[in-house]
Amino acid sequence: MAARTLCIGLIPGDGIGREVIPAGRRILEALPASLGLKFSFVNLEAGFETFQKTGAALPDKTVETLQKECDGALFGAVSSPTVQTKGYSSPIVALRKRLQLYANVRPVKSITTSISPVDLVIVRENTEDLYVKEEKTYNTPDGKVAEAIKRISEKASFNIAAMAGDIALTRQRIRDSGAESIHKSPMVTITHKSNVLSQTDGLFRETSRKALSQEKYKSIKIDEQIVDSMVYKLFREPSTYDVIVAPNLYGDILSDGAAALVGSLGLVPSANVGEDFVIGEPCHGSAPDIQGQGIANPIATIRSTALMLEFQGQEEAAALIYKAVDANLEEGKLLTPDMGGKAKTEEVIEDILRRL
Repeated sequence: MAARTLCIGLIPGDGIGREVIPAGRRILEALPASLGLKFSFVNLEAGFETFQKTGAALPDKTVETLQKECDGALFGAVSSPTVQTKGYSSPIVALRKRLQLYANVRPVKSITTSISPVDLVIVRENTEDLYVKEEKTYNTPDGKVAEAIKRISEKASFNIAAMAGDIALTRQRIRDSGAESIHKSPMVTITHKSNVLSQTDGLFRETSRKALSQEKYKSIKIDEQIVDSMVYKLFREPSTYDVIVAPNLYGDILSDGAAALVGSLGLVPSANVGEDFVIGEPCHGSAPDIQGQGIANPIATIRSTALMLEFQGQEEAAALIYKAVDANLEEGKLLTPDMGGKAKTEEVIEDILRRL
């Protein structure tokens, strides 16, 4: 059977994105031929540096190439201006909307030798909530007032909760197969603030419960948590959680906070997922303070590469990458400075390639 060729768009973005995205390409190119996969790559531009050069943070050519030529993509990191900059808006937020990538999926997993193992997934709605970016500022006798629209729809809430349910079932299949050492029952925790925001978060809560009441999810325990107490319990009792589903803003905050449970944002991957496209994206920022020093942690990008493959149906390839990364972390000899080590980016990449 002829090998299947997947075209992957590479969007390094800004800062250390340009140092870690090449690691994703090298990992894909190193996968064993027995998997029957080949890859082609397209280099694409987006980010604040692109905006400064061209006046567009997300060039139309980038979107058109992804839509017409690519099966998936890897996105590095974006630098955001610290002051309001006319004409600039986040390219990754725009990409999520234009490609209808309605889910952001972030696994947070500690190494198996941890005393208190963490193994959970945060599933965040990607297109709505306060991130619709409909804001206005106006003057009153008492001074300026700024307002922002918080939008929650039944359709988006249903879709994101259903994806959380599907992920919980997949995780349970993996546990049942004996491929994972951590044992827990499938559970989805709906996170909201409906005690205050009764209409918006109330709709999210109600619709999520409706989506997860479908027959195919009958084996899943449905839990819910007010977001402020969720933060507390996530840090105190992380091992009790399996899959967490949340609106955009809460999911964003919980995702970055949960990274502290495993030591560094440099370890945490994510995937922006739609019906027929996926973008792997490390959770860290552009980190201008370490740019060019060769010490950026490539593991979040490498895990995001595996996550992209997983949502493309290439679970065997993804599992090989996860295994190689886990072996590197468990040995603990080559850790970048964010993990308390002294290893260079290239040393970590080479070690994972060797294990792969």
